[in-house]
Amino acid sequence: MTFAELIAHLPILQAPMAGVSTPAMAAAVCEAGGLGGIALGASDPAQAAAMLAETGARTDRPFNVNLFVHAPPRHDPMREAAWCEALRPVFAEQRAEPPAALRAIYPSFAGDDAMLALLVEARPAVVSFHFGLPDATRIAALKAAGCLLLASVTSPAEARAAERAGIDALVAQGYEAGGHRGVFDPDAPDDRLGVLALTRLLAVRAARPVIAAGGMMDGAGVSAALALGAVAAQLGTAFIACPESAADAAYRATLLGEGAAHTRMTRVISGRPARCLPNRFTALEERLSVAPPDYPIAYDAGKALHAAASARGQHGYGAQWAGQGAPLARVMPAGELVRTIAGEMRR
Repeated sequence: MTFAELIAHLPILQAPMAGVSTPAMAAAVCEAGGLGGIALGASDPAQAAAMLAETGARTDRPFNVNLFVHAPPRHDPMREAAWCEALRPVFAEQRAEPPAALRAIYPSFAGDDAMLALLVEARPAVVSFHFGLPDATRIAALKAAGCLLLASVTSPAEARAAERAGIDALVAQGYEAGGHRGVFDPDAPDDRLGVLALTRLLAVRAARPVIAAGGMMDGAGVSAALALGAVAAQLGTAFIACPESAADAAYRATLLGEGAAHTRMTRVISGRPARCLPNRFTALEERLSVAPPDYPIAYDAGKALHAAASARGQHGYGAQWAGQGAPLARVMPAGELVRTIAGEMRR
C-alpha cells in the first residue's frame, strides 16, 4: 500500500503524542476514516508490544507507530548536578528533594535493537520518526517488513536528509505545533518556520508527499494545508480533550482555560524545545540561569518534580503540551471529532 492509498479516504492523521495518545484514540480515529497513531518513543519493548496488540485488537485498519530518534544524550555529571541544585528551591516548595542523580529515562530508537526487532515482527503499516532519522540498516529492515516510513522535519534541509534516507513522506512540523519540536539538532540555529511557509516550500521543492502539522484544529485548517500542496494534515492538540486521551484532569482544564491562548516554547521541562501551555514549570525559565542537561536526562528531573507536586495536589509542573491552535479545542470523542472535521472540509 502506498501512502496515497492509505489516506485516500480522509487525509487526516492523529498525531502520536507520547503520554496523551492511546490505543483507544488511535483505533477510534482509524475507524472514523483517519490514520490514528500511537507513541512508542517513551515505552520499552514490552509496553510497546502491549500497545500494538491493544490497538490491533480495536481496529483492523492501518495505524501509525511513532519513535524518538534523538542523538544519544551526553552525560555531564557537573551540569546535571547544577541543574538539580537550581531546581532544589522548587522541589523544596513541594517538600521534596531533587534526584540524587539523573538518568536518560528512555533510549533512542537509533540504538534500540529490541524495539527494532519488535517492529519488524509486528509489521505496523506506518512507522514515523521524531527528532531525527535512524541509520540505513534500520530503515532497510522496516521497509523489508512492509512499513511505510514518515519523518518529522522542520526545515528544507531536514527534508532533504529524510529523502536521501528513503523516507516515504514528510511531516512538515511548523513552529506553532504543540509538544516537542522535531529539530534534528536542538542546539543548531532554528529558522522557526511556520506550518504555512514550510508546507508550501516542501510541496514545491520536495520529492516526497508532505503532511502539514502545527496549529490545525478543524476542517478549515486541514483544507488550507491541502490548498498549499500538502497531501494530508496531522493534528495533535485537537485530540487532547477527547475522552480517549490519557491527559489528566488538570491538563484538560488548562487546555480549556485562558492559558490556551498563550502557549510558549520551553526547554526547562525536558531539555529540548517543546511548546507547552503556560504553567508553573514554564514560568521557571525566567528564574533559572543554568542550562538544562541533554534530553531526555533533564526530563528525569522534570518528571520527578511533577510527581512530587502532584502528590500534594499541585498540577502546575506537568508537561502540558499544546500548539497555538489550542483555543479551538473541542470536547468530543475522537471518532466524532474526525467525522466533524471531515464534514467541515466538505462544507
